[in-house]
Amino acid sequence: MFARHLAFAALISVSLLRPSHAEPVTHTQFENGLEVVVIEDRRAPVVVNMVWYRAGAADEPLGQSGIAHFLEHLMFKGTETTDPGEFSALVEANGGRDNAFVSWDYTGFFQRVAADRLELMMEMEADRMVNLSFTEAEWLPERGVILEERGQVLESRVGAQFNETMLAALYKAHPYGVPILGWRHEMETLTGEMAMDFYHAHYGPNNAIVVIAGDVDTDDAIAKAVRHFGPIPPNPNIEPRARTMEPPHLAERRLVFEDSRVGTPYVSRMYLVPPRRAGDQAEAAALHMLAALLGGSSTTSVLERRLNFEEGIALSAWANYSGTRRDYGTFSVGIAPVDGVSLEEAEAAMDRVIVEFLQEGVDLEQFERVRHQMRAAEIYALDDAQARARRFGVGLSVGLDVEDVTGWIDAIEAVTPEDVIAAGETLLDRRASVTGFLTQPAAEELSQ
Repeated sequence: MFARHLAFAALISVSLLRPSHAEPVTHTQFENGLEVVVIEDRRAPVVVNMVWYRAGAADEPLGQSGIAHFLEHLMFKGTETTDPGEFSALVEANGGRDNAFVSWDYTGFFQRVAADRLELMMEMEADRMVNLSFTEAEWLPERGVILEERGQVLESRVGAQFNETMLAALYKAHPYGVPILGWRHEMETLTGEMAMDFYHAHYGPNNAIVVIAGDVDTDDAIAKAVRHFGPIPPNPNIEPRARTMEPPHLAERRLVFEDSRVGTPYVSRMYLVPPRRAGDQAEAAALHMLAALLGGSSTTSVLERRLNFEEGIALSAWANYSGTRRDYGTFSVGIAPVDGVSLEEAEAAMDRVIVEFLQEGVDLEQFERVRHQMRAAEIYALDDAQARARRFGVGLSVGLDVEDVTGWIDAIEAVTPEDVIAAGETLLDRRASVTGFLTQPAAEELSQ
C-alpha cells in the first residue's frame, strides 16, 4: 500500500527506527516539508493524532506577546467550510477528546479517538492548517477569554507571578523572558488581524509535524496523511527562525518579590544552561542526572536529605533541569526554610550543601540507584501512547532528531559521576543566574 503512494504522495524520505524498548517508530517527510512520525501501539483500539507547529511565544512580533496563544484559541473558531466550535463537536460526537497547548517553541493540537476515526481527524486538521476563518464577533470575545485565563492561571497565583518575574530577570534579550500567555497590557491590544498575520507567517506543512501513535498500520497511516496533507503547498511566508539571543551575562541578578498572599516563603535560583542538542545530548543528560541527584527525591536526594532530615533547616528543597527547548535550558534550585530560619540563612545553607556535594563527589551507590530509577521512568513512559507522541512532537519542534528522542535513555545510561560533577560546576558561576526571595511584606508595611 505504501509503495503505491510514492508516486504522488510527496514523500522524500522515510526512516524506520527500532528502539530497543518500544515498537517501531517511522519518520518520513513529504515534498511540501511536512514531517510525519508514526508510532505503532496495538494494545488498545485508540489513536492519538497530533499536529505540531514550530511557532510559539518566542516567535511573536515585538509588542504582540500572547498572540501565539490567542491564535491557538482561534484555531477552534472554524474554517471556510466549518462553523465555530464544529471541530471539537465532531471530535466529541465521534467519542474522542481534543485540546491544544502552546510553549515558547511550538504550538500543538491533538485528538484521542477510536482508531477508525483517524482519517476524519486528519481531514479536519489539514483543513484548518490552511483555511482558518473567523470574524470580529468571534475573535473579540476570545480575547476576553485569554485575558481571563491570565488572571486565573497567573495573576491569582503568587508563585506563578514570582516565576514570571524570575524569567523576565533571567533573560536580558531572549524572548523566553516574555510569558507564554503574554503581558496583560499587550494582550489587551491584540486583534484578529494580528492573529491571522501570525497564522500566515508560521502555519503550513513546511513548518509542521504530524505525530500518530496507537492502533494503526504504519503504511495505512502514512497513506492517509498523504491523502490529506500531501496536496497542501508549502507556505512561502515561512522563514527560518530569527530570535534575539542573549549577550554575555556578566553579573548575577537578585530580586525580592513581596506579596501578602505568600504562605511559605522560599528561595529560588535559576541558571541559564545548555539545552538538549541534536546529535550530542551528553551535557543535557548530565544536567538531568545532576538535578535528580540534588533534588529529585523528597527523601533521598542530596538537598532534601541534608537540609530537611539531617539539619532540620528546610521544609523542602529541590532541583530541576528543563532542557527540551530550542535555544536555552534552565537549571533551578530552591529551598523553603522552616519557621525561624531566614531566607538569607536558607540560601547560604543550600549553597553550602551544593559546594560540599561538588567537592566530595557523587556517592556511587546513590548514583546507580538514581540512574536505574530514571531509566525505569523513561521505559514506563513508553506505555502511554499519548506521552510518547508528545515526546516526539516536542523533540522535533525544538530541533532534535528522531534518533535523539529514541536515544535519550542511552544518553542517560552513558553519564558518569565525573560528568555530573563537571555539569555541577556551572552552578558555581552565578553570572548567568537570577536568585529570588518570595516572601510576605515586612510587618511594618502590613500594618499600614
